[in-house]
Amino acid sequence: MAVLGQGTAQGGRFLPVVRTGFTTGACAAAAARAAARALLVGTTVSDIAIELPNGALTSFAVARCERLESRARCSVVKDAGDDPDCTDGAEIVAEVELRDKPGIELTSGGGIAKVTRRGLGLEVGTDAINPVPRRNIAAMVSAELAASVRRGALVILSVPGGEEMARATLNGRLGLVGGISILGTTGVVRPFSCAAFQKSIAVAIDVACAEGQGHVVLTTGGRTERFAMALLPHLEESAFVQVGDEVGFGLRHAACRGARQAVVVAMAGKLAKMAAGVVQTHVSRSPVDLNSLAALAARCGASAHLVQAIARANTARHGLELADAAGLEGFCELLCGSAAKFLGSVAGPALEVQTLLIGFDGQVRAAYPSPTERRSAP
Repeated sequence: MAVLGQGTAQGGRFLPVVRTGFTTGACAAAAARAAARALLVGTTVSDIAIELPNGALTSFAVARCERLESRARCSVVKDAGDDPDCTDGAEIVAEVELRDKPGIELTSGGGIAKVTRRGLGLEVGTDAINPVPRRNIAAMVSAELAASVRRGALVILSVPGGEEMARATLNGRLGLVGGISILGTTGVVRPFSCAAFQKSIAVAIDVACAEGQGHVVLTTGGRTERFAMALLPHLEESAFVQVGDEVGFGLRHAACRGARQAVVVAMAGKLAKMAAGVVQTHVSRSPVDLNSLAALAARCGASAHLVQAIARANTARHGLELADAAGLEGFCELLCGSAAKFLGSVAGPALEVQTLLIGFDGQVRAAYPSPTERRSAP
């Protein structure tokens, strides 16, 4: 857990110490090596050292070590550190059977997803064990076999309760069915990683584009996504991607993957930031520019009194409520248009960007371009 009272100062903010953890892939490699050792040595293994994909050496406690006729079964309990991961505490199990045939065969025994969609970097129909963990598992088992006459092994991975854990993830939408994925390019989980979140966004967009949709819907959170799905029921579920505050990253990645159109769905606060030229919309990084919102109101013909009131509003939502109460016409449309123009400059000319302003009741307040008009500069 984070240590209260310890940490570093950065940018005027105090950053608490956070504890790193290990990926499902690293845990699988440790369990597999422990099972191979148990077979070769013939004794119970209580801890095992492995080399992580990033080259670091580390040891894992072995939770279970059992002999099953010609196989051994060992497990490692995943410690995700301070990362809020639904697989924290998961038991990663490996059964190993030695073979004279060279090579390490890797398969799933349950709780690990099957790949059912393209765009994930894995063949459809295979187990969701990513390439780096596959290589790491094979390398660790091969290291145990180095001094043995046996030249190969069958490794069967499983995760008890993996299917239930997967319900807390986006696996089903991405086409990963029946369990969790065995992941990890370094072996280490770094808490609250922006890079990890961006990677998850990229994977979701890759899936949508690989299915040839050419149309993605980028939402700023779970609520806007639910509203967007209700408003756009003709689109496949995989077309909807929660990008949170990483709208700019999502647009650029969609453009790189050849998407033709992106619909950005947001509520007043986030959209006001985008209209003001802000692409990273987290509250700690970019407060709403109420003066910019007031300037949009002035362009719509708002009175001086209303412009001043919006500039002094508590939130963007409050500013919108003031405009509504005054009967100001065209305000929401101009907000959408300004945001779309800026986001279009971020995405580049190959990607058409549409914006939808959603009210707190889930209804569309405005869209740019609207379904009945051609795009024009706001």
